Amino acid sequence: MSPARLAAYAGSVVDAVSPPFIGADAVRGALSMRGAIDAIARALPLVDADAQPARVAAPLSRGQFLLMPSELGAVAGCKVLTVAGPERAPEATERIQGVMLLFDSRTLAPRAIVDGAALTSLRTPAVSAAIADLVTPSDASTLAVFGTGPQARAHVEAMRAIRPIDRAFVVARTRERAATATADWVFDDVEVCPADSGIVAEADLIVCATTAAEPVLASPDVPAHATVVAIGSHEPHRRELPADLLGRSHVVVEGRQVAATEAGDVILAIADGALDEARLLTARDLATGAATVDFDRPRVVKTCGMAWQDVVVAAAVAERAGAPTGGTSA
Repeated sequence: MSPARLAAYAGSVVDAVSPPFIGADAVRGALSMRGAIDAIARALPLVDADAQPARVAAPLSRGQFLLMPSELGAVAGCKVLTVAGPERAPEATERIQGVMLLFDSRTLAPRAIVDGAALTSLRTPAVSAAIADLVTPSDASTLAVFGTGPQARAHVEAMRAIRPIDRAFVVARTRERAATATADWVFDDVEVCPADSGIVAEADLIVCATTAAEPVLASPDVPAHATVVAIGSHEPHRRELPADLLGRSHVVVEGRQVAATEAGDVILAIADGALDEARLLTARDLATGAATVDFDRPRVVKTCGMAWQDVVVAAAVAERAGAPTGGTSA
C-alpha cells in the first residue's frame, strides 16, 4: 500500500472511531434549561440513586479530580472534572473544568465527548428545579439567591422555568458586590436586586450556591412556606445551612448514601443532633408518590450532584447535537 493510500486509510479509521466533541457553545445551543429539567424529571422516578456508583475524588496540588461514572440504559458515561481549591492559580479562570465521556452500553464504544463545565452548569440547576418542582407551591414568585457565580445565575433561569418568578434578590458578602456581579443578569419579566441575607423572610424559593463552609442564613428568617435549595458543597465538613433549619424542615436528598457521605449540610446537622437520618426523603420517593410533604414547615433540598444526572443531560445534549447515543432508559 502506498504511503498516500495508507495515510488516507488511517484517516478514515480515525474518523470512524473518534467520537465528536460537543463544546460549551454547542451544549448551550443544543438543550434548553427547560429541556434539561424535563429530562431529569422523567428520570427521577426511575433511577435508584443509592444503587449508583459513588463519586471518586482524588487530591491535586491546587484542587481535586472528580471521577463520576454511571450507566443508564443504552448509555454509559464518566465525567472527569478538576475543581480548583481556594488557592487556585491566577490563570485558572474557571473553578470547574473537564469533560463528560459518553459510551454505548452494549458495544462499550465511545459516542461523544461533552464539555464538562458547560454540562455541569446546565445539569446542576436542572436537578435543583426538577426536585424543587415537587415540593414548592405553584404560586411561588419571589426568589432569593446566595452567590454571584455562574450557578447562581443559572438557578435564576431554572427557577423561572418552573415557577412564575418575578423578583430575584441576590445576596453576596456586600450589597455592592451583589450589584456589580449581577449588573448583566437580564431576564424577561424578572426584577433582579441586591439584598442582605434577611431577605429570605420574604422569599418563596431560596437558593444557596456559594463556596461557604459555614451557614449563610439564619433559620428564624426562613418562612414555613419556603423551599430552600443548597448546592454549594459536596464535602462532608462544609455547609451552607444551619442545623436548626434542617431540624425543622422536610429534608429532601438525591439518595441517602450520597447524603451520608458528601452532603455536609445533612451530615453536620445529624452530628449536631438536630436531624434524624430516618427523616430524610429522597427525590425518587417524592417523584413516585411514595412520600409526600406538607407546607407547614420549610422544605430543604440538598443536592451534591450525581453522575446519573450528567448521563441523562449529556445524552439529551448529544442527541440534539446530532451525535445519537441510543438514549437512556429514563
